[in-house]
Amino acid sequence: MVPIALGALLALLPLAWAPQRQGSWRGGQTPEPALRRLSHSLLVHYQKDTRPVRDWRTTTNVAIDLMVYAILSVDEKNQVLTTYIWYRQHWTDEFLRWDPARFDNLTQISLPVESIWVPDILINEFVDVGKSPHVPYVYVSHHGEVQNLKPIQVMTACSLDIYNFPFDVQNCSLTFTSWLHHIRDINLSLWRQPELVKFDRSVFMNQGEWELLYVLSSFQEFSVKSSDSYAEMKFYVVIRRRPLFYTVSLLLPSIFLMVMDIVGFYLPPNSGERVSFKITLLLGYSVFLIIVSDTLPATAVGTPLIGIYFVVCMALLVISLTETILIVRLVHRQDLQPHVPEWVKRLLLERATVLLCIRDRDTFSQSRTQSSDISRQTENDSTAKLNQYSCEDPRECEMAGGAGPAAASGAEGSPLLPGVLREITAIRQFLEKREEFRDVAREWLQVGYVLDVLLFRAYLVAVLAYTITLGTLWSVWRDA
Repeated sequence: MVPIALGALLALLPLAWAPQRQGSWRGGQTPEPALRRLSHSLLVHYQKDTRPVRDWRTTTNVAIDLMVYAILSVDEKNQVLTTYIWYRQHWTDEFLRWDPARFDNLTQISLPVESIWVPDILINEFVDVGKSPHVPYVYVSHHGEVQNLKPIQVMTACSLDIYNFPFDVQNCSLTFTSWLHHIRDINLSLWRQPELVKFDRSVFMNQGEWELLYVLSSFQEFSVKSSDSYAEMKFYVVIRRRPLFYTVSLLLPSIFLMVMDIVGFYLPPNSGERVSFKITLLLGYSVFLIIVSDTLPATAVGTPLIGIYFVVCMALLVISLTETILIVRLVHRQDLQPHVPEWVKRLLLERATVLLCIRDRDTFSQSRTQSSDISRQTENDSTAKLNQYSCEDPRECEMAGGAGPAAASGAEGSPLLPGVLREITAIRQFLEKREEFRDVAREWLQVGYVLDVLLFRAYLVAVLAYTITLGTLWSVWRDA
C-alpha cells in the first residue's frame, strides 16, 4: 500500500503546483532594459525650455570645435564661400546626471536632440541654408556632459580678394556666437588647443582646386550699443588656389603669342609680310581673350592682375603693329618723300648706330657721299657715251677737231642735231632724277632700319621688364 500511496502523491504534485506557477508567470514582470529606464528617468521631468542650470547665476560654458572637410565652391562674383565642415560642441547639462550603478553601469547614452536644451549657437556669416544632413541624436555622459556632433554645409559671405589670381590666398572667417544669450549666460571656449586646430587636415579632401593652409581660432567679446557683451569664437579658414591649371591654360598661350610677336621683328621692314603677320597675331590674341573671358573671376570691386596683364599685352601688340605700319610706310612710296633732314641723319645714322651697336654703321655714314659720287659717275658715263656716239673712230675725232669750223658750219646746217641733243639731255636728266630718287629711298630705308632696331629693342625691354615684374610678384605671392 505504501508504494501505491507514494505514486499517487507524486502524480498529484504537478497538478497542485500548476496554478501557483501560472499565477507567478502572469503576475511577474520581465526586467526593463537599462537604456529605456535611464532615458525615461532623465526625460520624464526634463524641461528643455530653460537653460539647464540649478542656479541661474551659473554660466553655461559651450566648447566648440570644427574640422574642414572640403571646399565646395568659391563664388568670386557673389563673394560667397561654400565649405563642408565637421562641427562639434560640448556643454554641461546639470539635469542629465545619473548614477551608473543604478543603470547597469551605463555611463553614456544617446538622446533625441529635440528632447533636450541646445544652445543657440549660429554662424554670423550665414547667407543661405546648405544641404546639411540632419543628425537627430546627441551623446550624454553620466556627469551631464552633452556632445553634439554634426556635419554642416556652410554658405558664408567672405571678402574675396582676386587681385592675385591665380596665385591668390583667401582668408574667410566663421564666427560662432549665441544669437540671444549674453556672455554671463552662455560663454564660448575652444574644445581643443589652437595648435591642434590650426594644422588639422586629417579629414580634408585635398584633391580639389583649393588647398587648405591652416585654420586660425580666436575668442573675443563684443557688445552692441553699449549693451551686454556677447561671446564669439572666430575661425579663420585660410585657403590657397592651385595655379597649375590657370598657368597652362591662360599664361602660357599669352606668353607664346608675345614671343611670336617679338620674333616677327626679324622680318624685313620693307616687306609687307610683317604687317599681315602682326595683324594675324592681334586677331589670334583677341580670339584668345574671348575664350578665356569666362575663366577669369568677375567682381564689381576690382580686376585681377592677370586681366591687366592681358590688356597690357593687347596694347603691346597694337603698339607693335602701329610701329610696323609706320616703318613700312617710311620705306615705301619713296618718290613722294623729300630728302632726309640733316638732323635725322646725325641723330639716327650716326649717333643711334653707335648707341645700338649696329655693325654696318659705316655704310650709313657714307650715305651722304654716295649720291654725289653716283651723280658724278652718271655724268661722266653720259658724256663718254655721248662722245662715243658722236665719233666712234678716234681718227674721225682728230679730223673733226682739225676741221672745227667746217664741222661747226655743217652742224649748224643740219636740222636733226638740235633734236638729238634735246633728247640726250632729257635722258640724262631722267637718269639723274631716278638716281636721286634711289638715293633718297636708300637713305629713308636706312633710317627705317635704324628706327626699327631702336623701337624693337625698346619694345623688347618693355616686354621683359613687364614680364619680370609680374613673374616676381606672382612668385612672391605663391610662396607667401
